[in-house]
Amino acid sequence: MAISRLLKALPAALLCALAAANPAAAYTVAGATYVINLGGTIIATANFKLMDTGGAYDLTLNANVTGVASLVAAGTAKAHSTGSVTTAGLSANTFDLITHSGGQDFKVQVQYAGGDVTAFVITPPIVNNIDRVPIERKQLLGVNDMLAAFILRGGKLDRSLCNYRAQIFTGIERFDLDFQYAKDDVATSPRTGYQGPVVLCHVAYKPISGHFTTSELTNSLAQDDRILIWYAPLRDTGYFIPYRVLLTTSMGDLSMVLTSLN
Repeated sequence: MAISRLLKALPAALLCALAAANPAAAYTVAGATYVINLGGTIIATANFKLMDTGGAYDLTLNANVTGVASLVAAGTAKAHSTGSVTTAGLSANTFDLITHSGGQDFKVQVQYAGGDVTAFVITPPIVNNIDRVPIERKQLLGVNDMLAAFILRGGKLDRSLCNYRAQIFTGIERFDLDFQYAKDDVATSPRTGYQGPVVLCHVAYKPISGHFTTSELTNSLAQDDRILIWYAPLRDTGYFIPYRVLLTTSMGDLSMVLTSLN
C-alpha cells in the first residue's frame, strides 16, 4: 500500500528533526517530542534526546507508528548518532539506524572520520538494480549523518540559520539539502510545545546517489518548495530545533510538529 511505503520512508524523509545554533552550554541534556501526521491524521510519534558534554554529543531518535496507521503498517524506528561538537555544528563519528516493520528488522551502521565515511554496513543488503543510482567513493567525502547534519550552531534566531547546505549520507542514500531563508514567523498554538518567534526555511532536496530513479517519494521531494522547516530556540541552551517540518507529497501534506520540550 502507498501509506505503507511512505511509513517505511519516514526515517529517511523525516529525520530532519533537530537544528541548532551558537556555542551551547558546557553541558546540555534536552528532549523533544513530535507528532507526525499525514493529511491531518496522526500516523506516528517521535522522541528526541540530545546530550552535549561540551566536546562531544549523543543524539537519539525513537519513532513509533501510531493511530489508524498502525492498523496498516505497524513499526518502529530508532536512530543514534555520536560525534564531536565543533564551532560549525555537530560532526558525526557513528550513526546507527534500526527499523522494525512486518516482523523484520532493517539495520544501517555508518562510521565517519573528519567528515568522510570510513565504513558502512546495511543488513539485510539492498539489492541493486538498474533503477538504483550507484554510490561513488568520492561522494562520501565531506558528509554528515542525517541527524547530526541538522544540528546547527550560530549566533541567534535569525535568517542566518537558513544559510546552510547539508551534505548527507544515510548509509543508503547520498543527498544534499539546501536551506534558504523564507521569513520570520511566530508560533502561537497553545497545543504545541513552544510559543514564540520562529524562522522559516525553504529546503531544496537534491538526490545524489543510492536512490531509486523510480521512487515516487524521491522524485516528489526533489521538486521545488517541497520541504519547509520552522526553527525555534531550545530554551537558552544556544541550540535551535524545528518547531514544525512540512513535506508536500502526492498523498497529501506530511508534517511533524513539536508537542513538548524539556
